[in-house]
Amino acid sequence: MLGITGNRGAAITQFERQLQVLRLSADLIRRNSFRLAGPIAASLALGGCGQSITYADLPAANIPVPEQWSAGAAPLETDVTDYWLALNDPALAEFVALAAENNLDLAQSAARLAQAREALVIARAGRLPAVSASGGVSREVGDFAERSLQFSVGADASWEADLFGQITGSVDAASADLASAGYSLADLQRIIIGNVAVSTISARSTAAQLAIARDTLVNQDDNLQIARWRNQAGLVSSLDVEQARVQRAQTAASIPALESDLAATANAISTLIGEPPGRVLALLDNTARIPRPPETVGLAAPAEVLRRRPDVRAAEAGLLASSARVGVARAQLLPLVRLTGTVGSGSIGIGNLFDIITGNLFAGVSQLIFDGGRTRAQVGSAEAAAEGALAAWRQSILIALEDVESGSASLSAARQRVALFAEAREAAENAAILARSQYQAGLTDFRTLLTAENQLLSARNSQVASEAQRASAFVTLTQALGGGWDPGNYPETFSPGLDP
Repeated sequence: MLGITGNRGAAITQFERQLQVLRLSADLIRRNSFRLAGPIAASLALGGCGQSITYADLPAANIPVPEQWSAGAAPLETDVTDYWLALNDPALAEFVALAAENNLDLAQSAARLAQAREALVIARAGRLPAVSASGGVSREVGDFAERSLQFSVGADASWEADLFGQITGSVDAASADLASAGYSLADLQRIIIGNVAVSTISARSTAAQLAIARDTLVNQDDNLQIARWRNQAGLVSSLDVEQARVQRAQTAASIPALESDLAATANAISTLIGEPPGRVLALLDNTARIPRPPETVGLAAPAEVLRRRPDVRAAEAGLLASSARVGVARAQLLPLVRLTGTVGSGSIGIGNLFDIITGNLFAGVSQLIFDGGRTRAQVGSAEAAAEGALAAWRQSILIALEDVESGSASLSAARQRVALFAEAREAAENAAILARSQYQAGLTDFRTLLTAENQLLSARNSQVASEAQRASAFVTLTQALGGGWDPGNYPETFSPGLDP
């Protein structure tokens, strides 16, 4: 079972081994091999083990990555980067473009990415000396004071020797944090684009059902008129008229509810694309067809899908950051070497300011003796955080695999439902035509006509719903495969060691 040990009394050799394994893991990731060796090697480094793990060792390490999907289909690569374009819906393509540019959640995530980038600059600055300059002018006061101005200038410098990897570990952690923030931004874009696509499909479905309700209402107006004529002619009782009124009123009552649902969905899309409500509703309040996804979707191999998923990559980077912080915490138990120096000059008058320059250089070593267990508790806290990051990374793998398997099953089931509901609609249309003609000829009662037309209304709505479910299942599956973001659009997002 892969884990992290709690050995807090780390020696210098353990830190050297940890840094060596971390560099090896970063190099493996840099080669795009996604053997998942980076986090595994990091966790082994925390445990004081110098042996790396490759993809072939994953079962032994209890990493649940199957070689193929449960359906047994051969891996087939499909570019799912811009999967929404395959739905051939111009409005959807416009909404996605606007969401990627104007969504405010993405703006917040981009700001966090900028913070992580600056934090990396701060961490790298720890490797360089800190230099500050000072200057001043003074004048004495009093009866015996010197009336001339006194000038002084000086400079202070300090530098900390990174003997035990504390600064290097901080840089590694900040670099991994930057990668994690970049992948989190990409994952948020993946999710938001999926939400825009599903919401647009839902709006198309609601608009289609609204059109069906309005069309059905016209037929039911005709039925009510026929029933009234036949009642006036004494051919039927007033029961037919009242039944026709009930049916018409129920259909009419569904129209405002559908209009409200359509407006709510359109307003949600407006928020996703970063604009006030109104324009989106005007674009969606039409009878445009529900998007039809392509007939086949290629499933890449599970390991390739995991490499493509930004949430898995973000969790991987988070594990690297946590493992680096364990080394930083342990380094606080070891000696600290610091060099400091000052240089300065002072004189009366500027002309001879630099005639006499004084300075000093001091090298100091400090070692923690006692702090009430605070530093050791910090080490334990860092190790616990690394264990949690390892669990989060492994959970992200399971979630990614679950998403693909469930999405594939949902898409397959939705395609079958579309075919069956198309058959049901065809049969319901034929039954409604026969019932209407027989009622007009007096060969059947009005209840038979009501039943046939209610079945037709239900079949038409069910077919629309199944088509929407098919399109939504396509979006869900392609999202699960890592669609919705393009690594090429994030040139400054990832640190060199974690660049996809």
